[in-house]
Amino acid sequence: MNRIHGHEVMHMMVNSSEGYSRDSLRSAIHNNFGEETRFFTCSSDNMTADDLISFLENKGKFHPVEGGFTTDPAKICNH
Repeated sequence: MNRIHGHEVMHMMVNSSEGYSRDSLRSAIHNNFGEETRFFTCSSDNMTADDLISFLENKGKFHPVEGGFTTDPAKICNH
């Protein structure tokens, strides 16, 4: 099973320059990283795509844009 840091999802969002809904972000994560991939962050581990989306949302990593939400490179910690 693949394990990917949540930062990679945030970089994917920034690089796409599009707004996401929860459903479209889940689809993009599955398409880019695989449906069975698990995600980790500095403070959480073994998250599904849905778990990661909720985690990032609760941490204030998303901001609204036309068509949904995205993230900002400044919200991605660099460690």
